[in-house]
Amino acid sequence: MKLDKNFFSENIKTLFYALIIAVIIRSFLVQPFYIPSSSMEPTLLVGDRLFVTKYSYGYSRHSFPFSPPVLKKRIMFSSPKRGDVIVFKTPADNRTDYIKRLIGIPGDRIQFKDGNLYLNNNEILKSKIINKTKIYCGNRTIDVHKFEENLDNGKKFHTVYLKDYTYQNSDVFKVPEDHYFFLGDNRDCSKDSRFLTSVGYVHKDNLVGKAQFIFFSSDKKIGNMFAFWKWHKSIRFNRTLNRIN
Repeated sequence: MKLDKNFFSENIKTLFYALIIAVIIRSFLVQPFYIPSSSMEPTLLVGDRLFVTKYSYGYSRHSFPFSPPVLKKRIMFSSPKRGDVIVFKTPADNRTDYIKRLIGIPGDRIQFKDGNLYLNNNEILKSKIINKTKIYCGNRTIDVHKFEENLDNGKKFHTVYLKDYTYQNSDVFKVPEDHYFFLGDNRDCSKDSRFLTSVGYVHKDNLVGKAQFIFFSSDKKIGNMFAFWKWHKSIRFNRTLNRIN
């Protein structure tokens, strides 16, 4: 069989156009992310794969692969809301992706008192759902209490705390202009804005996008994707297409 002399050049063009389309979709519309840690349990589990919308808060250089210096500041900006689950680049290196829940917006004052979270001198109300349950913290399991927290804008979500509230008291965190304060839902097992040297306050230009829904989830502790005979146990079918609250 004789191949057309343009066969290879046409296929290279097709691959090139497909790559361009993929970059455009990833930069301007949606990007998939994988959850590697337990800092957002019970909302997000290790092994969750989710879609993040890139257009939710406008665009910055971090909207593009490898964060090229194509934009000096965020354009088409739309302010995020308290309670949003957001992917952002850590201020420490402007390269690592973190996903946390937005708690403080510019001008807010945040403080922990006796293990309770206060926003602008008002305690964020939480009601206990489960008195004692187990949850992951890295490779170990910990005993926690599960709560439903309620922000002042009506946003409700689930969080977990160790029984003895290891993060008891803090100084007041004053969120600077154009910055945001994030917490993990797994409150005693999360590196977030409470740790100023590693994460701290996140500038609006570092926002990548809003987490919207889980499109696939699997438990790698049971088996990897090649162990098809374990799929009925490792794949979390009940989490497929779940919206992220």
